[in-house]
Amino acid sequence: MTDHHTYGTSTHTASELVRLVSDRLGQVFTERDSDYRGVYHLASSPNGRIEIQPNPIPGDDSEDDLYAPEHPAAQVLLLTTTPTADPALQARLGSIEGLIHLNHETV
Repeated sequence: MTDHHTYGTSTHTASELVRLVSDRLGQVFTERDSDYRGVYHLASSPNGRIEIQPNPIPGDDSEDDLYAPEHPAAQVLLLTTTPTADPALQARLGSIEGLIHLNHETV
């Protein structure tokens, strides 16, 4: 079983959110560059992974596409993946002002 959560914000930039989450969780993020996703930030541990990325991503036609088109108002996304539900992580992320829980899926 894998637990996925999606958060979004239009209050913070990706860099600001990386700093806020790093301070709150003690996670170290690494900047990654992907042809598909653009620039995003990744923190991973044995307990799961957290990704922070802009919702607008570079498109093939020089127009930005949305990584999560179902959430167009979110300018920055935070994605968590943990092996099981992690209520403590969700509570800590939920306490970040301007970060809104958008979706939860258990696979």
